Amino acid sequence: MAAMAALQSSFTSLNLSTNSFLGQTLSPSFYLPLAQSPVQPSSIVARLKRWERKECKPNSLPVLHKIHVKVGDTVKVISGNDKGKIGEVTSVITHNSHIVVKEINLKTKHVKSKEEGEQGQIIKIEAPIHSSNVMLYSKEKNVASRVGHKTLENGKRVRYLLKTGEVIDSAENWKRVTKEKEKSTELAAAAS
Repeated sequence: MAAMAALQSSFTSLNLSTNSFLGQTLSPSFYLPLAQSPVQPSSIVARLKRWERKECKPNSLPVLHKIHVKVGDTVKVISGNDKGKIGEVTSVITHNSHIVVKEINLKTKHVKSKEEGEQGQIIKIEAPIHSSNVMLYSKEKNVASRVGHKTLENGKRVRYLLKTGEVIDSAENWKRVTKEKEKSTELAAAAS
């Protein structure tokens, strides 16, 4: 504290009150404060990029959007570079309404070598596309259609194609999708 007072007195003896020091003007931020001010806590804000922002509920959980397609559905792409192509939905990303369709929207990825003797690779991966860019597709009638919801006689609520009346949510389709998912997890576990 005594050193601070001595330093302040030496600055006042240099006549800093006239805003000049050896002919140079000084900014007000250069002056030392006479009284020590308490340190203000600064809040650190994490800045997300525009595509990383997620709409959240008041409890900070992401808002999950309802999507008209599910895993295992056959869809037709109605806009974009792959317009007119038909594929099967392999995964659904609910927080931003994107889906991954098999063999659609292929992107090139350069993979570095993991070990010293191994070579790098250039592989094709399926990138997500927005769910509004696809329509459900009927393989039997070869037509794309919007989706409707109806309740069957047994009380089960199902999705159906509006143009053809074909029911999409069948028990056989769901069993086939779950079996394929189990096989892919077993293969991934065996590869590890």
